[in-house]
Amino acid sequence: MDEQELYRKKKQDPSLKLFVVLSKAQRAIADLVKDDIQSHGLNTTEFGVLELLYHEGDQPLQKIGEKILLASGSITYVVDKLEKKEYLKRVPCPNDRRITFAAITSKGKDLLHGIFPEHWKQIESITGGLSDEEKRQAIDLLKQLGMHAEQQKK
Repeated sequence: MDEQELYRKKKQDPSLKLFVVLSKAQRAIADLVKDDIQSHGLNTTEFGVLELLYHEGDQPLQKIGEKILLASGSITYVVDKLEKKEYLKRVPCPNDRRITFAAITSKGKDLLHGIFPEHWKQIESITGGLSDEEKRQAIDLLKQLGMHAEQQKK
């Protein structure tokens, strides 16, 4: 088998093809979501932090990074920016002086209330290429793939 033939065969390998298709789809979707979020004056990290606080309540600064997959040094920077915009505030833990919580402010909640309806429609539009049943199948398959990949790390 010559090199070109081997390349053509590898190019049709379903593992490689899945990786390429998944990567391209993720990039296209992420770009559209990023544009939508930026139209509201936030970047995706800022939005992720506010969304976490909105849905899950006050969070220790140390835990935010792992929940939204962000390096701890970056969390301080993002929290500083959101605090300057008055979308969140730092709250010292009453029981442990080493812990500081991030809490969403009413201004932050108002911002998200304004963003969510349109953002939801945008997400529905972006994923509109699949039926609800296909979306459920994709969720199950991608969860299975993600869990398998996580096990590979150990």
